[in-house]
Amino acid sequence: MAGPDPELAAKLQPDVPHAARIWNYWMGGKDNFQSDRAAGDAVAEVYPEIVVMAQQSRVFLERTVRYLAAEAGIRQFLDIGTGLPSMQNTHAVAQGIAPDSRIVYVDNDPMVLVHARALLASTTSEGVTTYVPADYHDPEKILAEAAQTLDFDQPIAVMYMGVMGYEPDLDVVRSIVGRTMDAMPSGSHLVFWDGTNTSPAVVAGAERLAQSGGVPYILRSPQELESCFDGLTMVDPGLVPIPLWRPDAADAVGIDAYGAVARKP
Repeated sequence: MAGPDPELAAKLQPDVPHAARIWNYWMGGKDNFQSDRAAGDAVAEVYPEIVVMAQQSRVFLERTVRYLAAEAGIRQFLDIGTGLPSMQNTHAVAQGIAPDSRIVYVDNDPMVLVHARALLASTTSEGVTTYVPADYHDPEKILAEAAQTLDFDQPIAVMYMGVMGYEPDLDVVRSIVGRTMDAMPSGSHLVFWDGTNTSPAVVAGAERLAQSGGVPYILRSPQELESCFDGLTMVDPGLVPIPLWRPDAADAVGIDAYGAVARKP
């Protein structure tokens, strides 16, 4: 793999905790700096379950993409706010089931962009994997660039995986999701999960994250998250703690993160 773009590398700011790198640390990855590890440890001191949440978020991604590719017949995926690469990324799961799947990743984090080449290099010969450097606050730009790879006459799975907590205004979140899904054809799906304010410990963890210099993460109620699916038809079992969405194990237990998959009529 070629070396990182010098301009992107200069924007990494290793002394400032960053959300994607903190999440990478909680998931057991190595693409993080001391500032990220310190912030991550500070949160884990008051909310140890954050490590479980990070790991379960990847399991949720795997299960939902597997469902979409194998059962719903989706062959196009728009993963917005993808974060740092890890095991079983969206394209790996989708193309493992349907090699001709087309995936567009979207992120604006410089460290994510440095690693984007690894994702692009591991795509199948039949499929396509591309990367759009953009902020989820600009869905029109995302849609315009994604249209160079995806066919907007065919169903697309739009994915927002744990990223909307960084937007403090719920109305803005609803607007972003709504504008994106409005552009999708019938049969498209929305996959969405975020952290929830469903225990005192997770609320304390979010407070500690902000105190440690990380970007504040806004925890919302499950009812608030459910409003982001307005106009869509929920796939069973609906909005539930992410380990309980079609779990592979019978002994799965809930955490303070809710997610769902919904279909556009």
